[in-house]
Amino acid sequence: QLQFVESGGGLVQPGGSLRLSCAASGFTLDYYCIGWFRQAPGKEYEGVSCISSDDGSTWYADSVKGRFTISRDNNKNTVYLQMNNLKPEDTAIYYCKISTVVPPVDDFGSWGQGTQVTVSS
Repeated sequence: QLQFVESGGGLVQPGGSLRLSCAASGFTLDYYCIGWFRQAPGKEYEGVSCISSDDGSTWYADSVKGRFTISRDNNKNTVYLQMNNLKPEDTAIYYCKISTVVPPVDDFGSWGQGTQVTVSS
């Protein structure tokens, strides 16, 4: 059964940092890009970052380039998102998900519970 368990969200001041974690299990694909989407209040889901299953190449949305870093621990089937220099516009629910293409889109599996990130002073 496909499952994503997200954690690490919270409340942080502008300029602060958070590290999100995603434990993924229950899928078999020849190729995928696993990573993060986010949904701010009243907005559509937005792809933030993902890391590919074959060569570990990464993709970032322009809005987070230079501030966010994605990584993975294959032994733990876990993906991490280090978020630095957070801005109020980063406030959203962050979801871990798989995409079969890059840039990532909502084309595989369903949304989990996500983890709330709030950037506010």
